[in-house]
Amino acid sequence: MAKTGRICHLLLRFLAFSATLSAVVVMVSSHEKASFFTVSFEAKYTNSPAFKYFVIANSIVTVYGFFVLFLPAESLLWRLVVAMDMVLTMLLISSISAALAIAQVAKNGNNYAAWLPICGSVPKFCNHMTGALVASFIGVIIYLILLLHSIHTVLDPLLLRKT
Repeated sequence: MAKTGRICHLLLRFLAFSATLSAVVVMVSSHEKASFFTVSFEAKYTNSPAFKYFVIANSIVTVYGFFVLFLPAESLLWRLVVAMDMVLTMLLISSISAALAIAQVAKNGNNYAAWLPICGSVPKFCNHMTGALVASFIGVIIYLILLLHSIHTVLDPLLLRKT
């Protein structure tokens, strides 16, 4: 039973790693050139600080997820992993929130600020942006599941184990 639990835990960690890695790759590869009358512009993730933050946060979580995959089951570092899971889950949530706000403006514009939507001009960029946000959101869900599992197994909050 313990071996099956460890395999499921590693599988979830690998899925979380894959989700955040794919979010980084998709967002970094999102760029498209468009022209509006005589003005041409290029939409890319580096144009927005929120998208840069999104890429940096997902990169940090990806590297962390890679290293935790190789942590032995009997290591005492698992208590630290619980705390790091919490911190990095919150980091992912904040980066998704920031990127989602900018993505919403890119898709719908803002009438009050006279910002026009750009997704009609650069649909490939917007599709990549949406894909990266979805992948990162999947990563957050998996990290939340891992966090709950880690709290239950490592910290045993209800003290159900008999010593």
